[in-house]
Amino acid sequence: MHSLEDTKNRARRLKLMAFDVDGVLSEGSLLYTDEGVEIKAFNSLDGVGMHMLERAGITVAIITGRKARCVEHRMANLGIEILYQGISDKLATMNELIAKLGIGADEAGYMGDDIVDLHVMDGCGFAAAPADCHEMVIPYVHLMSTKIGGRGAVRQVCEFILAAQGKLDAALAPYLPVRQPARGK
Repeated sequence: MHSLEDTKNRARRLKLMAFDVDGVLSEGSLLYTDEGVEIKAFNSLDGVGMHMLERAGITVAIITGRKARCVEHRMANLGIEILYQGISDKLATMNELIAKLGIGADEAGYMGDDIVDLHVMDGCGFAAAPADCHEMVIPYVHLMSTKIGGRGAVRQVCEFILAAQGKLDAALAPYLPVRQPARGK
């Protein structure tokens, strides 16, 4: 495992953060209707986290091996425009995106959960995973969430990145009321 200071330094450099879907933005189950339509449950905490990253000037992308219309709908709802689905070589896609954005690999991060994510995680400056990732992923991870995929793991990673860059307070400010919460008596 990497030191906290090394992990913060890596997060400070990020200009791009990409996420897998199954097992990261969703809890990983693949649900199908009788008509064959794929259904996924997304966590609203994660959506707000990705929105905060984008508002703080960090590009958010989705790079996933599967293809599902519900992912298109969710990303459109969040305003996330960089969506790659049905990708078998995630590292090649990440490298193309890095070149398109004109940044270095050390300024890019990826959050995945399984062995299909290892090449892209190893090819970035920052790798994150949910608490329930496959055990073979752990040696490649700079930051592991205490939450599981689809249950706030992405939000924790987003807030860590924002805190490392000194942007968390500003990212949270639009959501906080002016009045301070009452303290217990």
